[in-house]
Amino acid sequence: MTGKQQWMVVGAVVFAASGLIAAGTKYLGHEFVQITVGSDAPPFQAVTVMDSTPAPRALDAYKGKVTLLNVWATYCIPCRTEMPSIQRLYDEYKDRGLQVVAVSVDAPGMEQAIRDFTTEYKLSFDILYDAPGLIQRDYMTVGVPETFLIGKDGVIRYKEIGGREWDAANIRALVERLLAESAP
Repeated sequence: MTGKQQWMVVGAVVFAASGLIAAGTKYLGHEFVQITVGSDAPPFQAVTVMDSTPAPRALDAYKGKVTLLNVWATYCIPCRTEMPSIQRLYDEYKDRGLQVVAVSVDAPGMEQAIRDFTTEYKLSFDILYDAPGLIQRDYMTVGVPETFLIGKDGVIRYKEIGGREWDAANIRALVERLLAESAP
């Protein structure tokens, strides 16, 4: 194959890939915009699992609050490792206004496993369930856990991919700074 033919093949592949991305964006109704620090937190909706009757809950329920949004799953070892530190952070700052919402992206039908996980780890913050995993698409996550610290203004102020200790000094300092900011 000559150099010109190779460039024609590369051009055709790039053209086809561009078309697929454009078609996928239109078909899914979703724009491919990187979600990172400084981005507005995309809306999401999931359902409660600890209530006797599951109820829908959306990001709007946390509007004007400092919110730690954790995307997780029961099978995820780093999720299991970090949950106790998320609970400790919540315990320390909940009376000052910190909201924590952990959205499980386990497969459909895992409600009982999520409830068991919540009970085992003695979690007292909001646990939601997004069986279709739409939050993963909307937040463009690459796996679990993935966590977003959202300011009162609805802007993502910190993003962590993978597990961590959430009650570490630098995170506590960031939470305190965000809690001290005026609501928009």
